[in-house]
Amino acid sequence: MSGKKKMLKIPGTIIIILLFIPVVLFFALLINHTNQLREEAKEYLPPGRIVEVNDKKFHIYTEGEGDITLVFMAGHGTSNPTLDFKPLWIKMIDEYRIAVVEKSGYGWSETSNSPRDVDTLLEETRKVLELSGEKAPYVLFPHSMSGLEAIYWAQKYPDEVKAIIGLDPCTPETIDLIPEPQKIQIYLMYFISRLGLSRFMPESEVGENLPLMESDKISEEDKNQYLAVFYKSAFTKDMLREINYLKVNAETVANNEVPINTPMYFFISDGQEANVTGWKEALTDYLSTNFFSKYMHLATGHYVHYEKADIIAEEAKAFLKASK
Repeated sequence: MSGKKKMLKIPGTIIIILLFIPVVLFFALLINHTNQLREEAKEYLPPGRIVEVNDKKFHIYTEGEGDITLVFMAGHGTSNPTLDFKPLWIKMIDEYRIAVVEKSGYGWSETSNSPRDVDTLLEETRKVLELSGEKAPYVLFPHSMSGLEAIYWAQKYPDEVKAIIGLDPCTPETIDLIPEPQKIQIYLMYFISRLGLSRFMPESEVGENLPLMESDKISEEDKNQYLAVFYKSAFTKDMLREINYLKVNAETVANNEVPINTPMYFFISDGQEANVTGWKEALTDYLSTNFFSKYMHLATGHYVHYEKADIIAEEAKAFLKASK
């Protein structure tokens, strides 16, 4: 009697079916996501204006009638900048005009294949504002990584920047403090977003990733819109490429002098949310050579304009009046 065990042979048709199931699932998810995006695009139209720059459509939201325009500049990965800043800008429009420029791949703006170097980012923003009829000088409200763009703006076009109100903004020195993002994790999130798998997130995870969804700072209608745009504009290819340019952009800004004549007020988080050591100190030190600067340390997370909108609005108004 032979000691050899007979191997179980799997029929070829079963192998083909097993291989075919993931392919069918992939296309089913993609078709479902595409159809839902189409329906959501009809329901949630851009609340602002669409302008074309370099053959790409950009969305800019404006409100208010003040003589000075406050330009809100979103941090990296913010899927809906217009609503993301609403808890703050809604408190500013009684005295100022506000403008939220959504970069390529953000909010209602189209994605692009253009480089994400700081010069391109800045020139696109300036052109969108110009085509929308906004007039410099502006007061810049940069959040997070857009702090680099705001500082570079003041370096390159000082006459266009009346002041910078930093919302936990990045400076060249802080980039080295931020943990290096894991590219495999970023591309995985891109894949999840493009397939629409984020639609199946449990409610608890939605609140964790989108804190405004559990906030009373925006309406229920705003929250529905926020979620719809998140499904469209989370982890876009533009956002992925911005990460690749981050170090280069920081070096570009660092190679220019600190714009010491531009009034700056930084609202600084405790740095704990991002697990960054030395965050407060680096941002505070950056202002030390500025002729007219101020800072406030806030016991809150990185999105300071959510929980501390009242304080920031009051302080920013007083600062801008004092720095005239």
